[in-house]
Amino acid sequence: MRPAGSLGGRALPARLVAHCLLVERADGLLLVDSGFGTGDIADPGRLGRPFRTAVRPALDPAETAHAQVLARGHRVEDVTDIVLTHLDLDHAGGIGDFPQARVHVLGEELDAALHPRLRERPRYVGAQWAHGPRWQRHRVAGEEWLGFGAVTALGDDVLLVPLRGHTRGHCGVAVRRPDGHWLLHAGDSYFHTGDLAAPVTTPPGLRAFQRLMAVDDLQRRHNQERLRELVAAHCAEVTVFSAHDATELAALTRG
Repeated sequence: MRPAGSLGGRALPARLVAHCLLVERADGLLLVDSGFGTGDIADPGRLGRPFRTAVRPALDPAETAHAQVLARGHRVEDVTDIVLTHLDLDHAGGIGDFPQARVHVLGEELDAALHPRLRERPRYVGAQWAHGPRWQRHRVAGEEWLGFGAVTALGDDVLLVPLRGHTRGHCGVAVRRPDGHWLLHAGDSYFHTGDLAAPVTTPPGLRAFQRLMAVDDLQRRHNQERLRELVAAHCAEVTVFSAHDATELAALTRG
């Protein structure tokens, strides 16, 4: 995605990504977020003109989760589970490409997407789940993880970490690697690596965009502060990344 009005990166990043994570497990593949899907590429109009004009997504078939799963030698059927940070149109577009997969989401987020309030309607695209996904509705639970409470476990190595604010039921997804190190896909709880810096170094346009898109900006800012504390206290145990920062994706790809 190449946002309009970036001014060379001074107001907005010149480039954003839709960062998905593929997890190889003994009983199948698990996908964290699904980005844009083949249906979005076949019919870009369903994303809405305002979104396409502002964000200018490339909609390259080779960049879909579907294409990249196949390119790694897997089959579509190998993806047994999809865990979504939330159901915004740039995160849920690919779920229809894996129709047999269970789709895990916090119950509050599923309610928001299926029964959106007036200002929520542009962010959710019902056509992306018109195939009738195998929804797995999760409630906030009581487990603890690195100072975060109310964590829901999906097996021993995948956790849903509530990070509300951007949407009603937004969460991060923590995945433990075989070496014990955690990856936290923080979704849209922040958009730029500068959001977790002290002081914050995020481009001003992107800071304004995050405020505009939040359903509860006070909660969003509170959770960003909690993520800053997590990075400061547990950087040896967990790597945190957002859904849209291209530099974070590049660093993890090199790693």
